[in-house]
Amino acid sequence: MTVTLADVAARAQVSPATVSRVLNGNYPVAAKTRERVLRAVDELDYVLNGPASSLAAATSDLVGILVNDIADPFFGIMAGAVQSEIGGQPDGRAGGERLAVVCNTGGSPEREITYLTLLQRQRAAAVVLTGGAVEDAAHVEAVSAKLRRLADAGTRVVLCGRPPVPGTDAVAITFDNRGGGQRLTEHLIALGHHRIAYIAGPEERTTTRHRLEGHRDALAEHGIEDDPRLAVHGPYDRRSGYDATLELLRRDRSLTAIVAANDTVALGACAALRDEGLRIPDDVSVAGFDDLPFAIDAVPALTTVRLPLAAAGARAGRIAMGRENPPPGGIATVQGELMVRGSTAAPGR
Repeated sequence: MTVTLADVAARAQVSPATVSRVLNGNYPVAAKTRERVLRAVDELDYVLNGPASSLAAATSDLVGILVNDIADPFFGIMAGAVQSEIGGQPDGRAGGERLAVVCNTGGSPEREITYLTLLQRQRAAAVVLTGGAVEDAAHVEAVSAKLRRLADAGTRVVLCGRPPVPGTDAVAITFDNRGGGQRLTEHLIALGHHRIAYIAGPEERTTTRHRLEGHRDALAEHGIEDDPRLAVHGPYDRRSGYDATLELLRRDRSLTAIVAANDTVALGACAALRDEGLRIPDDVSVAGFDDLPFAIDAVPALTTVRLPLAAAGARAGRIAMGRENPPPGGIATVQGELMVRGSTAAPGR
């Protein structure tokens, strides 16, 4: 049975005119109403009739790049690298150009689904999802269903810095966050640190869990107690690092090292330590993750794990454009490189 505009309106509890406005994008509609309509479109698998229906299996020149926060260099570097690979011929000649659309989800699972729905309706040639995934069963299933629909319509789907999505054939270029987290903490243990605090990212993110698991694996292998007081969760931003460090010092002033969820969080931790009159690394060592461009220019320069963000993004872009074959089995795991710099040292140096 063919799904009609009226069916979508009934499911979304809006008028058919509102559905039309959302789909055509020619009239402002409240964000919550728009999301409700798009959710109904997705649930009913509604396709416009007429010319759009006949083109449902075709793809456009549009490529969607989903990021959590385009202002975060972690995502900006990958998105820029993806875009550099979809702009036409490798030698700069005209032909084969694609229009890149960067979709900033703000970390919202709902917005992620909304953008995937919009890209499906635009018959995107490819979609690249960057960064960690939300670990919520309902959301994972929703993303899985959406990616299957995109693939069925001829859209190439590539995950960059993100674990594979169950139930899909999406190509995944993943980062070894667990291994990197373990090597980072092992470096601090080798220097003599045993009171090591950890500032983790949001609890629901795969990247957060994997990096924290690596840290805990290192502690366990060296017989060091995993003190729950020495772990704090928060956003991947500088303010989180600052506030978390003050809380950790309140809990245990004897800590000698702090491992941060990423380099931005580490900068916040460094600022808090200085405001508390502590020296880095003489009193407390600090380590980050990702090796973002500013990490080497921090004072002292951050010890961190370098992820090849630009290389991974470029590879994702080539695969999305069909210019590089997917890795065997559709999954490639990229290792990080430990970058030892001046922010870590032996306790009490």
